[in-house]
Amino acid sequence: MWSWDENARIDEAFFRARVAAAVAQRAELLRATDAVRLLHGEADGLPGIVCDRYADVAVFQFSSAGAELWREAVVEAVLAETGCAVAYERSDVEVRALEGLPSRAGAIRGEPPGAVTIAEHGLRYRVDVARGQKTGFYLDQRANRDRVRALAAGRDVLNGFCYTGGFTLGALAGGARSALSIDSSAAALALARENARLNGLDEARAEWLEADVFSALRGLRDEGRTFDLAVLDPPKFAPTAAHAAKAARAYKDVNLLALKLLRPGGLLVTFSCSGGVSAEFFQKIVAGAASDASAGAPILERLQADADHPVLVSFPEGEYLKGLVLRKN
Repeated sequence: MWSWDENARIDEAFFRARVAAAVAQRAELLRATDAVRLLHGEADGLPGIVCDRYADVAVFQFSSAGAELWREAVVEAVLAETGCAVAYERSDVEVRALEGLPSRAGAIRGEPPGAVTIAEHGLRYRVDVARGQKTGFYLDQRANRDRVRALAAGRDVLNGFCYTGGFTLGALAGGARSALSIDSSAAALALARENARLNGLDEARAEWLEADVFSALRGLRDEGRTFDLAVLDPPKFAPTAAHAAKAARAYKDVNLLALKLLRPGGLLVTFSCSGGVSAEFFQKIVAGAASDASAGAPILERLQADADHPVLVSFPEGEYLKGLVLRKN
């Protein structure tokens, strides 16, 4: 549904206006970074449409039949409003199959990009928009990466599901004593190492491990390794509520393992990006993990997606990213 106004005229001018409003609302963020979510579906009155900007590259994702119908109008509007030189598409999400749409990815305008360099809170990242997760990077975690940076000074840090090293770079830049980063993707770890070198961070403080995170955490437990700060940002275990029960077991297992690896007084920064797991349910899962770890774990902070991922007040399901900062007592 594009509008609640039955007299609204849905045409190219309609989409130009919606895109212009959304881009204008991100102008403040663009003073601090050149990578933002420009279009965020329902929250910008554009359901089924996502557009992330990485420097001069706009990456689009169209996930519904209605969005597909206006694809060209949206692309043209974004390029006109931003001046981006390249438009790339990552409409390769499974939900398109429910709409009878084929998966599609590739350049729309301009030359297909390789890795794009972006800047965020004084750090630089290389982003693979063609092969990376989502549209290439997790822009929703921008503020949370900076929060981990502020918490990391003098700590031994464990970063599970590290992807291309976002939380790791923040921790090292914040003065972490050491950072062990784990991911199952060799390509993601290679880009994470490149990002660390790009920022001139001390490689002697960084350890990278290609492994299944669950198995790796059990191995670390058996080795007697401990940490002062653990970050868990796993993939989407529950895309819908139907997957919630199975996802709960995975979330509990990984949080239990992380809590056991923390020293007394250590911090756990843990996230769920699963739309099928509510904030209340996620807290209950983590509470169960803390109980099984025989650890008191008061909540110090609640974290959410950054400001370029707004939540429409009438669409609470859009609040998919939930984070907790807990202290192990």
